[in-house]
Amino acid sequence: MKALAKFGKPSEFGTYKFIDIPEPECGDDDVILEIKAAAICGADMKHFNVDNGSNEFGSVRGHEFSGEIIKVGKNVKEWKVGQRVVSDNTAHVCGHCPACMRGDYLLCSEHVNLGLGYGYSGGFTKYTKIPGEILKIHPQAIWEIPENVSYEEAAVMDPVANAYKALAQQSSLLPGENAVIFGTGPLGLFSVQIARVMGAANIIMVGLQEDTKVRFSVAQQVGATACVNGSVEDVVARCHEICGEKDSIGLVVDCAGANISLKQGLEMLRNNGELVRVGMGFKPLDFSINDISMRNISIIGHQAYDTVSWANSLQLLKKGMVQVKPLITHRLGLSEWEKGFKAMASKEAIKVIFHYDCD
Repeated sequence: MKALAKFGKPSEFGTYKFIDIPEPECGDDDVILEIKAAAICGADMKHFNVDNGSNEFGSVRGHEFSGEIIKVGKNVKEWKVGQRVVSDNTAHVCGHCPACMRGDYLLCSEHVNLGLGYGYSGGFTKYTKIPGEILKIHPQAIWEIPENVSYEEAAVMDPVANAYKALAQQSSLLPGENAVIFGTGPLGLFSVQIARVMGAANIIMVGLQEDTKVRFSVAQQVGATACVNGSVEDVVARCHEICGEKDSIGLVVDCAGANISLKQGLEMLRNNGELVRVGMGFKPLDFSINDISMRNISIIGHQAYDTVSWANSLQLLKKGMVQVKPLITHRLGLSEWEKGFKAMASKEAIKVIFHYDCD
């Protein structure tokens, strides 16, 4: 079978190669899925168009995927052939660190992802294995898909659950308050929707000029009450204007990760406000963050999700309270993987879904 794999050491940017691999073998405790839908994530993009010259196989990529169970090991009792499931992409955890002990498996220091980490295969192929080792420790590493939820919608559960945790579990947002979301990717667009579900009054999406072509209209479709173009507008002044007064913004969710979004977010927050930092940037800060002390502002670090995030996000999807379809802009065969990555790179796409087409 064909697969899109990353080559290179775990610590380096990879090279993508479309290769032939053997079908996975099912051990006594394993579950084998036939992939029905797999999505490109922003984390996959950092390896696109990189040529590190390596021939060292890393892993089959694609950590956002859903599928049908086609084999189960003889010791597996909780799952059966024919079930429609979605993976939370966990492949390995230690099972005994403080994070694992509280069920926060994606913060385990030994955590490895399916299709994102090293050595465990993901969904950019035809079949993949959910290792029995993870199911013993973390039974919610896979979830049954509700009947009225499609494989494509389920495959995008990762950013839905991320957004849920960032807003519903980590922020103190109350109905009637205002929220500003930086970043127009899936994390930002699902954060808009969770803010809407939570009853935010004004939900402002901040993006750039290139986001006006596709993403601003989708943001308004799924619940943004206003969009601000950071390329041409004074973001802080405009957000205050929309909300009606200077001290009316209590929550900023930074899904962009750029230094400028952190700076602007801190400037616009009221005293005692919160900034949940979802996106990541790697440049040293070139401005003071003394305001977090002077004005008692909380910066909350965000990473991934937990079982509460997944259980409740699936319910929201089942009830139609969160929309995935408006974000799925491209559906392609896996053999067209380069076309999909180019669409993501140009921001023509929000979410690209691959279907296996190589038989």
